[in-house]
Amino acid sequence: MITVRRANDRGHADHGWLNSYHTFSFASYQDPQHMGFRSLRVMNEDRVAAGQGFGTHGHRDMEIVSYVLDGELEHKDSMGNGETLRPGEFQRITAGTGITHSEFNPSGVNPTHFYQIWLLPERKGIEPGYQQKRFDPAGRQNQLQLVASRDGRSGSLVVHQDANIYLADLSSEEELIFEIPKGRHVWLQVLRGSVTANALSLQSSDAIAVSDETVLTLCTQESAELMLFDLA
Repeated sequence: MITVRRANDRGHADHGWLNSYHTFSFASYQDPQHMGFRSLRVMNEDRVAAGQGFGTHGHRDMEIVSYVLDGELEHKDSMGNGETLRPGEFQRITAGTGITHSEFNPSGVNPTHFYQIWLLPERKGIEPGYQQKRFDPAGRQNQLQLVASRDGRSGSLVVHQDANIYLADLSSEEELIFEIPKGRHVWLQVLRGSVTANALSLQSSDAIAVSDETVLTLCTQESAELMLFDLA
């Protein structure tokens, strides 16, 4: 079974400094039909205006991952981390027993375009943690590059949930096959470009939820940037 989540059907909030699209219920956007998928709870596509950002705020008992498509995102938290997230880098925050952090676009000119993603953790009360890493773009050229996993294998970041997160940059006229293990589920998020997934046409910011399927076949006519979640 494959369910399509079209970009134009998402929740939307424009705060001036922040233009945000919500795949699942978030803040003032509440839809009982879209509360998440498996352990995936939040999938926000955000654009932060130049010189603006999220002031210090708190989280707990959540795995928060961020991926910047354009621009930069300056991060500071109560664990003492102060980093700048750039395109091609992947960030994971374990909020666990509780953290505070802020996110800011340091540019005075350019907006920041990024995805903020929340996963429910495997248990509550985990010790807070932070990881950030740049992954070699060659490792996702026309293939899936593992960027986060439960066990941190292949140099991936660690998420405290039975989930594997992959990135892929597909050239035009490419085919990529992902064999779905029995009992697993897939969320595919199109970050940029267009792709057909099991013959379904998907455009930038579209997504699909996949259950009870054995194979996901991805084909491009033009280039595409994708994020794939393999979920329990």
